Amino acid sequence: MNSQTPTTAAAECVDLAGDFGFSLLVLAHTYRTVVASALEDVPQGARGYQTLAAVVQGDQPNQLALATYLRIDRTVMTYLIDDLVAAGLVERLIDPADRRQRKIVATAQGINTLRDLQRQVREAEDRLLDALDEGERQTFRSMLGRIAHGVRDVESTGEPCDIADPGC
Repeated sequence: MNSQTPTTAAAECVDLAGDFGFSLLVLAHTYRTVVASALEDVPQGARGYQTLAAVVQGDQPNQLALATYLRIDRTVMTYLIDDLVAAGLVERLIDPADRRQRKIVATAQGINTLRDLQRQVREAEDRLLDALDEGERQTFRSMLGRIAHGVRDVESTGEPCDIADPGC
């Protein structure tokens, strides 16, 4: 006869400290909390910040491509761009290559705002990654970026923020 209770036996199988999914969820939730104050003036918070960064990067030819790249529903992207336009951070310009299309471009204010936000977000990230020394932080960021770019083609059933917080 086994002297362990079912609860004891189950507890031996669980190691949340080493559980990849649990660690990602904790990190994502904490990240959102830590950077929230830096992004409180950005329309739609983290989503608006990432969109502004992608617009400044300039690799997406139009709003639909931007939505696809960021994995944001195209109808949500319309409202997000409207909010960024109203804040003076981006503007819609007629694409000279196709007058039916609008290219989303950053304004000078948007570029300056992004620079300031990137500094603030980096400081918040450094606080989050305080358990790592500077070399480990760089390695972690590099590896995380490689993983994120490596899974871009994996079919997603939701937006990246949905797991951490449906309202982000």
